[in-house]
Amino acid sequence: MKRLIAVFLAALAMFSLSGCGYNDMARGEESIKAAWAEVTNQYQRRADLIPNLVNTVKGFAQQEQDVLTRVVEARSKATSIQVSPEMVNDPEAMKRFAAAQREVGGALGRLLAVAENYPQLKSDALFRDLTAQLEGTENRITVARNRYIKEIQGFNNSVVSFPSNLTAMVFGFKKKEQFQVENEAAIKQAPTVDFGKPAAPAPAPKQ
Repeated sequence: MKRLIAVFLAALAMFSLSGCGYNDMARGEESIKAAWAEVTNQYQRRADLIPNLVNTVKGFAQQEQDVLTRVVEARSKATSIQVSPEMVNDPEAMKRFAAAQREVGGALGRLLAVAENYPQLKSDALFRDLTAQLEGTENRITVARNRYIKEIQGFNNSVVSFPSNLTAMVFGFKKKEQFQVENEAAIKQAPTVDFGKPAAPAPAPKQ
């Protein structure tokens, strides 16, 4: 009899938690972590492209050391930030990460703008491949970030809406920080402008 009562009470508790939104919020937290992992994976993919891109540009435009250095420094700063699923609960960490990625995006934008002055660089097969990969990665970043934003919106709505907000208060569910990288230099397509004469003599294209 006691065992039957225990089973009944357990079933009642599970039903109550489900009905008050607990299960939805618990699943929401896991979905947010998964979406955030995809965001950081795509940013890491971009970071992995930068060394080869910088070296390729350097081979044709060694005199652009200031721009090259800024890209390398921005990448170093961004990759030095410790990334974890717990970041979604740390607004300050999210802001630092967003600021670092914004700096990387800006530095990459300046690098590609400089590259437009070197016709031989544009014709280099490796450079074309790297910029194509960078374009694809920027698109993946946008998709992953939008998915994360939607997950956050759904979760935060549950946290503040009645009656699930009562469950949120009881079990400690709190609103999550949104992730925005304002004015980030997203590279939607490889440069298509006509190249003029290089600012300085450039070496022959790589074979």
